[in-house]
Amino acid sequence: MSSKPTATETLDVKGQSCPMPIVKTKQAIDDLEAGDVLEVVATDSGSMSDIRGWADGTDGVELLEQVEEDELYIHYVEKTA
Repeated sequence: MSSKPTATETLDVKGQSCPMPIVKTKQAIDDLEAGDVLEVVATDSGSMSDIRGWADGTDGVELLEQVEEDELYIHYVEKTA
């Protein structure tokens, strides 16, 4: 099993459904510096595709990893610019 990226900040969006995980992820990323990694912890299974799609379509962010464990969906997003 690969080691998880080291998060600079953690965003808890458990219990929230689309579009709130994306809205809050974008707000949190805007507050970070380039090179920082945001760990997003969600309970919405749709966040797996939503966050991937958002990261793929957004300049200055990169989705590093997504992990599903114990009904949690954990996303690691790096601010690259």
